[in-house]
Amino acid sequence: MISPSEALAQLLDAVQPLGEVEPCQLAFAAGRILGQRPVSDVDLPPFRKAMMDGFAVRSADLDGPRLEDGSAVLVVVGESKAGTPYGGDVLPGQCVEIYTGAEVPDDCDQVVMIERSARRGNKVHLSAAACAAEHVQERAAIIRAGDGPFEVGRRISSVDLSVLAAMGVAEVPVFRQVRVAVLTTGDELVPPWAVPGPGQIREGNTFYLASRLMHLDHEVVEVGAVPDDEELLREHFGAALEKADVVVTTGGVSMGKYDLVGKVFEELGVEPRLHKVAVKPGKPIWFGMRGTTPVLGLPGNPVSAVLGLELFVRPVLAKMAGVTDGDELGERLRTGRWTGPRREAPTRQDNLPCTVRQGDDGIEVLEPVAYQGSSDVVGAARATALAVVPHGGAIESGELVRYRPLV
Repeated sequence: MISPSEALAQLLDAVQPLGEVEPCQLAFAAGRILGQRPVSDVDLPPFRKAMMDGFAVRSADLDGPRLEDGSAVLVVVGESKAGTPYGGDVLPGQCVEIYTGAEVPDDCDQVVMIERSARRGNKVHLSAAACAAEHVQERAAIIRAGDGPFEVGRRISSVDLSVLAAMGVAEVPVFRQVRVAVLTTGDELVPPWAVPGPGQIREGNTFYLASRLMHLDHEVVEVGAVPDDEELLREHFGAALEKADVVVTTGGVSMGKYDLVGKVFEELGVEPRLHKVAVKPGKPIWFGMRGTTPVLGLPGNPVSAVLGLELFVRPVLAKMAGVTDGDELGERLRTGRWTGPRREAPTRQDNLPCTVRQGDDGIEVLEPVAYQGSSDVVGAARATALAVVPHGGAIESGELVRYRPLV
């Protein structure tokens, strides 16, 4: 079996970005992926801007005569405030009271902050030294008209919305969301509102997978459970392949008599590319392609589905969405200090549910949660990360180890 890293490389190599760009209203653009590089229609700032409350002066005037207390005295001829700039000239020996964010008059090249001033009628005593450009931000210091700071493939943050608004970008060109169908299989599965009969359990994987995928800003176009019946599987899988860019399933990918997922997908024209990875939990993962449509079959145990989404589904969909950030396209491994007992992984990489907190020394601390194996959904719910035990290796208490964040 291949390693998780090798498997992920194969998956990423098989898929391509969708590349379809659509406009998105600015208010709803956070989390979306930039499909074209937006540019500003104005300089930012669009004028020379005061960075402090105080007085806009000619710096040369502060090199002139001073009183015995060391202050220079200038005549205040007006004020400049945000939205209402001073409109007159500022002659030698004069200054303008100014407020943070206001336009600095053309005749002035320095702002003396208010803490270095004493106003007396129409005159002000200033204790600052001459310093041209002090507390003045030049026009276009941040962005020039026709330029912009963001590149294609960037996931737009909430702070980015403020930048785009200042640039005049009311509709943001973004890649369309990846459409995902999420299906689970099994005769034993019943919905949450049903009372399980003999041998039955309530199904929860699709709720986790769909919620997590929507949180990652993908469009979930179908969610459902299908019995272990070839005809029904063929019907539901076929419909999913037609409407979705990606199909994600759980269950039915092992080697049992009723593990029919791979067989049915092959009958529907999906070319199998990968089956089984040296990872615990989640060994029986199945991957195939029909044209440009990937199919990812995850094992049915809840923790296997959690790991499978984080390790394989998340980066594959990120690439299809147009993301260029290497962190989103990789395994997202971090480093923390393991506090649990010694754990070994003789045959395949193991992933242990744990929580993460900040240690007193600044290093993150990984604390194992009570966990009874890959079917323990309560253990999975307690976890915020998975500590990685390398294949053929071990981790010891107090040792720095790699972990996968789950949030």
